Amino acid sequence: MAGGWSRDGAVQDQIDDSVSEAVERARARLPQGESATCCDECDAEIPQARRVALPGVRLCVCCQEAMDSEQATSASFNRRGSKDSQLR
Repeated sequence: MAGGWSRDGAVQDQIDDSVSEAVERARARLPQGESATCCDECDAEIPQARRVALPGVRLCVCCQEAMDSEQATSASFNRRGSKDSQLR
């Protein structure tokens, strides 16, 4: 049930749109094309199994883990705020 001037189902529509946008962003970040044989960051050889499993891969496992951890720490804020801050 929506409140105020919004129509019924508006909240669910907003949730569905947010999920769809997140899926599209994740798909856009997936590597595409031919995999590199050597890592773009450290020039280490990328194992054949990784190149087959992830087409278009450009980084070795170590460099990919480092990049993922950097991205996770930079995107770890809560846009909606905590429940406590909403109740005050």
